[in-house]
Amino acid sequence: MRPALALRLGLWYGASFLVSAIALSVFTYVLLARALAAQDHNVLESMLARYTAEFQRGGLVGLQHLIAADEGEGRHERLLVRVVDARTEIVYFSEPPGWGGFDLSVLDRPLARDSEWTTIAHPPDGSVLEVGTRRIGGGVTIQVGRSSHVRDDLLANFRARSLEVMLLTALIAAAGGLVLTYVGLAPLRALESTVRSILATGRFDARVATTGTRDPLDELGSLVNDMLGRIQTLLAGMRGALDNVAHDLRTPLTRFRNVAEAALVSGDPAAVRDGLAHALEEADRVNATLTALMDISEAETGTMRLALGAVSLREVADEAVALYADEAEEKGVALRPAIDPAVHVHGDPTRLRQVLANLIENAVKYTPAGGRVDVEAEARGGAVTASVRDTGPGIEAEDLPFVWDRLYRGDASRSARGVGLGLSLVKAIVEAHGGTVAVDSTPGRGSVFSLTLPAARP
Repeated sequence: MRPALALRLGLWYGASFLVSAIALSVFTYVLLARALAAQDHNVLESMLARYTAEFQRGGLVGLQHLIAADEGEGRHERLLVRVVDARTEIVYFSEPPGWGGFDLSVLDRPLARDSEWTTIAHPPDGSVLEVGTRRIGGGVTIQVGRSSHVRDDLLANFRARSLEVMLLTALIAAAGGLVLTYVGLAPLRALESTVRSILATGRFDARVATTGTRDPLDELGSLVNDMLGRIQTLLAGMRGALDNVAHDLRTPLTRFRNVAEAALVSGDPAAVRDGLAHALEEADRVNATLTALMDISEAETGTMRLALGAVSLREVADEAVALYADEAEEKGVALRPAIDPAVHVHGDPTRLRQVLANLIENAVKYTPAGGRVDVEAEARGGAVTASVRDTGPGIEAEDLPFVWDRLYRGDASRSARGVGLGLSLVKAIVEAHGGTVAVDSTPGRGSVFSLTLPAARP
């Protein structure tokens, strides 16, 4: 894992965490400022109503007593109180100390006296004076004002504490980014380690450690493991195919050379023609062996392309039977398909025809004159079992476990033509379809080769 990636992820996390914290602090600050301003306004409005009611009840003397009582009890900071008569003369004025910076002449202007609320700014410190105005009978006006310096101090303290919190948040974001990056990138480090191991050793049996949590990185590790398993299977199949090709082609190529050499040294035109004919026959055998080996390898490694669909097993069986009908008739073997046309399987018709053709070919080849070969099928639940039954010599019990192996030929079949790959190809193709194969045989009474395939869905 390159440090640059971990560093970038850590920085992204830390930056996003810090930006989120700053945004939250700003949002909190705005809400707090609005709440404090609303609270000051409500207090000022309440005091304005209280002083107005007291002036109407007790006059100026009553108002002075109420203001003095409030200041004595300390129920709030001192307020600006102005009482102006109809001739715009100040009847009463009370101002807290230190408020000389506010331009109170604004309150004498007609616009201010006619407005319910007036705000006076104090540029040096940024505070404001909010004044509520209320007219009562006789042209008297009462004005009550309150400075914002208390809430300004509170907000300034909040800003100072916020800076300290931001510094701490930056440290937490950096540490959290490092920790989460280290933990979060653990699956990628495991993947990198596995790939390096494969590159160093050339072995594909290494696997990425997964936790089973099914998160995206863990899912990536599982997919890489599946890919490595597939590659390992393909490589094993390729090695097996190459080994089989090297082994299987040695004998036909030797015969090919011997036939060609004998034809060359004979000097007889007839012998030369016979030699060329035999050479062509051996070349066909080599080509058939190569094709069968490659088909088996593709089927076993899962790379065989199958055009899957609903297939009528009766139609496929009829086509396979037609290929060997003449040969069976010449030998005097009764070849009969007995499959219900309604039986359908899920598979590739070309490959299934190849499977049945191989089984029928073997059955006709080893069944003596007067014998019978039956092709049958039966649907059971979600599967279809097809069988090729013959009345041939059967297979010895010691040979049964090996009939599906490549190139295996029992004693009874060694005199017949073939390379011993037909049944191996049948097994590989059927298993590629998700099916199974089986054989049941009794010496002297014939054999039954069965294959089970998934039934076609309705």
